[in-house]
Amino acid sequence: MEANGLTDERSVFLSTLPAGRRARRLALAVVLASVAVFLAAAPFAKLPLAQIGAFIPIYESALVINDLITAVLLFGQFSILRSRALLVLASGYLFTATITVSHALSFPGLFSPTGLLGAGPQSTAWLYTFWHGGFPLAVIAYAALKDEVPEATGGRPRGHARVAILSSVAAVLALVCGFTFLATVGHEFLPAIMQGSSIAPMGRIVLSSPWVLSLLALAVLWRRRPHSVLDLWLMVVMCAWLFDIALSAVLNAGRFDLGWYTGRIYGLLAASFVLIVLLLENSVLYARLFEAHESERRKTSELQAVNKELDAFSHSVAHDLRAPLRAVDGYALALEESHASELDAEGRRLLGVVRASSQLMGRLIDALLDFARLGRQPLRTRPVELDELVNQTIDELRSGLGGRTVDFVIGKLGTAVADPALLKQVLANLLGNAVKFTRDSNPAVVEVGCRKEAGTGDANVYYVKDNGAGFDMRYSDKLFGVFQRLHRAEEYEGTGVGLSIVQRVITRHGGRVWADSRPGEGATFYFTLESGS
Repeated sequence: MEANGLTDERSVFLSTLPAGRRARRLALAVVLASVAVFLAAAPFAKLPLAQIGAFIPIYESALVINDLITAVLLFGQFSILRSRALLVLASGYLFTATITVSHALSFPGLFSPTGLLGAGPQSTAWLYTFWHGGFPLAVIAYAALKDEVPEATGGRPRGHARVAILSSVAAVLALVCGFTFLATVGHEFLPAIMQGSSIAPMGRIVLSSPWVLSLLALAVLWRRRPHSVLDLWLMVVMCAWLFDIALSAVLNAGRFDLGWYTGRIYGLLAASFVLIVLLLENSVLYARLFEAHESERRKTSELQAVNKELDAFSHSVAHDLRAPLRAVDGYALALEESHASELDAEGRRLLGVVRASSQLMGRLIDALLDFARLGRQPLRTRPVELDELVNQTIDELRSGLGGRTVDFVIGKLGTAVADPALLKQVLANLLGNAVKFTRDSNPAVVEVGCRKEAGTGDANVYYVKDNGAGFDMRYSDKLFGVFQRLHRAEEYEGTGVGLSIVQRVITRHGGRVWADSRPGEGATFYFTLESGS
């Protein structure tokens, strides 16, 4: 059930949701429309058109905004799913957004005749090459990593995801700065790929390399099946990039011709595809969140009503049961005091059994009510000094030792995040059991300690150990059940509810409780709590 629930939760994300027939048909329709436009424009790619001064700033501003939003959304999915593939893809979109800024600043005639940042005549073309070659590499890395099992988030602090995201952002910015420096300050050391606004022969070869990388990214994505919805639309994006590079850098003559303008339009569409489906996904998630919130609100109202009924029922049952029990105990006591001389030893023994049984029933009712209240009592957690709480609990237990000597050994316990009142119940039950079951031990030793274990995350393992009667681990599955006892009532008194309370309290705190023991060799009870340090 837990694995299925996890699968259902993960299937709402584009990166994990399988691509259905409807999504495939829509993606195929977009690709076919793109192919049709490409085939219509390719023969006229070298047709010169008028230079539109506002085209580059509008086009590249739109690209930056689209890619930044897409990167943020993908980083957000990574923080939830912890998939390295999503981290790489988000970094790829961040790379395109930031290097587009460098491309716009260095574009000749846009902000200055030769471009800003110390750009030369080759700077913009080389930045275009780095830009259109870098993103397909990120897609290839995404495809290679997408089948990895993501890190389990249980117990892992959210800070781990933030560190990974910040590290990726820093790496991308450093890479973009390096490429920008190489293409501007170091442009003289790079081969000439532009002759004015026209593409040089060497430029055809250099500018074709991003096209090859885009084709490779498309092939790798296609082979990495099964395809998610995100995979499907990334393939559409790579198709658009193929048409973009072909029209604006391979088949055309240079800047401001039909192929150059059409290729940029393809680039803008490519930047929009994944963003659109991510935004649509967010809309669907918000709708599901609203439905879930309404459903939870209704369930909460119903549970509150049921809890009120249970409280009333519990008080009624407790009152109605206690009244006849008090009457039985009272009449038995009166009978014992008034007619003791008329009763033989067996009669007096039977009256004692009646009184002891009625008193035990009263204690059982109180214990059952305490157990029931635990599930409804709200947690008020805060850092708790366990050393102080354990000492306080032991001081209260000493008054009931009846002259017995019990050696309490308390280790350094530190601070835990817990509800103090409920945690005191846990300690009182565990320490009380340890004192009870060491009745025949001489000397009686009860040890309380703390240790750190692998696999517990930020939680500490606390334990209460005694050298008392112990129990057979074959019956340990009954240990934490309500009214379950591993020793006869004649041997050791009790209601059989104490350990059930311990388990419920620790479970509500997000911890777990277990035990280890051997008959005649004592018992050790362990529980975990989040460390307060």
